[in-house]
Amino acid sequence: MAAEYWEETASAGRKVIDMEMKGLQALADTLGETFAEAIDILFKTKGKVIITGIGKSGHIGCKLAATFASTGTPSFFVHPSEASHGDLGMVAKDDTVIAISYSGESRELGDIVNYCRRFAIPLIAIASNPESTLAKNANVAVILPKSEEACSFGLAPTTSTTQTLALGDALAMVLLDKKGFSRDEFRDRHPGGKLGQILIKVKDLMHQGDAMPLIAKGSLMSEALIVMTSKGLGCIGVVDADGRLEGIITDGDLRRKMSPDLASRSVDEIMTAAPKTISKDALGAEALALMNNYAITSLFILEDGKPVGIVHVHDCMRAGVV
Repeated sequence: MAAEYWEETASAGRKVIDMEMKGLQALADTLGETFAEAIDILFKTKGKVIITGIGKSGHIGCKLAATFASTGTPSFFVHPSEASHGDLGMVAKDDTVIAISYSGESRELGDIVNYCRRFAIPLIAIASNPESTLAKNANVAVILPKSEEACSFGLAPTTSTTQTLALGDALAMVLLDKKGFSRDEFRDRHPGGKLGQILIKVKDLMHQGDAMPLIAKGSLMSEALIVMTSKGLGCIGVVDADGRLEGIITDGDLRRKMSPDLASRSVDEIMTAAPKTISKDALGAEALALMNNYAITSLFILEDGKPVGIVHVHDCMRAGVV
């Protein structure tokens, strides 16, 4: 009995998802000229992208405003009722408004639509009825295909809100590519959380200047040991007369070549030549992967063959790079 119950419940859930998937496929099949026109308007927008909508459409609008803002397009949500009581002042002449209403007849949107028409502010409509008031008053209307709501009454906004969310994501992602928005810019907008950790770069982690453990080629190991101990990174770089990195000596090298006369030997004898290095613009995750692959704990960062920094495996771990 229990197995039958769980299967029946799961089957009902799958039906909802299947219906929404059909709605998404219908949306993908109908995207065309109006979508491209909307992208053109958004690309030319010098100000902000203002998103508005009431009810479930408003909730979707809030999410889309956050997506636009985090991917290079300044954006925020304006509640249509608040807009009628002063928040229309947030909408400027260089902005573009995206108004969401499945029916296209939401009365609450009337004031912000009229405001856009009065001051020639570009208006993009997302609706299901091309003959609706909203669609007819917009510069461009992207129409959602009629699809069955995934509700036993066929009423609760489910398939339609999923379509709206996907359409907004499509606008934001195509606009991101068209603007040439970079991973660096994306990281600047996501300094916290997992995204910030994933996108952190070596240059944000590396030790520079006097913090780098370096010694001249030909020096004695007695000097190298003092520098290694004081810098605390478990290694030291050996540089030639021009400051170019020739090799590296690690704690592991010391253990492997330990002898009574170690301190009196030259660093040239102990060092590992041509050590692994990495670019300062590489991701911290790349540095960690390289260190793991070669079972090493540090990487020097070079410019024109000269050390400009060093990153240790512990630096990556402290920053949450995994």
